[in-house]
Amino acid sequence: MASNVNPTVRRRRLGQELRRLRELKGMTAEEVAERLLVSQSKISRLENGRRSISQRDVRDLCGVYEVEDHRIVDSLMQMAKDSRQQGWWHSFGDIPYSVYIGLETDAASLRVYDPQVVPGLLQTRGYAEALITGALPETTTTDIEKRVQVRMRRQERIAAPDNPLRLWTVLDESALRRVVGSRQLMRDQLEHLVEQSQLPHVTVQVIPFELGAHPGLNGQYAILEFPDAADSSVVYIEGVTSDLYLEKANDVQQYSVMYEHLRAQALNVEQSRQLIAGIAKDYAR
Repeated sequence: MASNVNPTVRRRRLGQELRRLRELKGMTAEEVAERLLVSQSKISRLENGRRSISQRDVRDLCGVYEVEDHRIVDSLMQMAKDSRQQGWWHSFGDIPYSVYIGLETDAASLRVYDPQVVPGLLQTRGYAEALITGALPETTTTDIEKRVQVRMRRQERIAAPDNPLRLWTVLDESALRRVVGSRQLMRDQLEHLVEQSQLPHVTVQVIPFELGAHPGLNGQYAILEFPDAADSSVVYIEGVTSDLYLEKANDVQQYSVMYEHLRAQALNVEQSRQLIAGIAKDYAR
């Protein structure tokens, strides 16, 4: 197994392998929890990669599943050790959406729909600072700056010379019209959006107000896809106090179909670019 995978993805792969071993044994998570005298929720968190997995956890689970091949056990133990290493984002302290950052860092492509704001990967520093300040009014100046720095660091995936992130963004027109910070700041942001949309691996489309009701009215979401076939796609839905990660094939399929409808109903790339540029000019008046 490759050793250059970030810890978030490594935990996820390890959890998937442990789930596979449990299912091969024909055991439920509740039965495993009973055998190990732990809660069923712990087994679930280990299997979905949301919790760090210790080498002791792996050893105990392999014992329950009667894994006799020492090479498999040693490989899983090494994965557990690697999964406890820290990614670059940990140097910024406690980041509420660190699981998402770990997934985004390793993703090959990202499809985003946002009805309210410009997505983080395409934000200017000024827009990001004004947006975070307005959205989190009780956050300290220090924490705001930390969040902005993390957002700017995430954008390095877009500018990476080798294997940049493939980004497809569908925006509602309201994200362009909502004045975040100031009119000058919005002009800078929209001009930046036009510039970024010209990159060969970045696609930006806009759903105009005149379209009316459309499949994205339920809110923002993102679909992450990974280069390794062993890593299933993930739908990410950001929440106020907690985030939602959907990995079941049926869930991912439904959101993917909805995204295709959004792309089909949105203005095409050139029309979207013209609309964004036009609104940017309006902010200069």
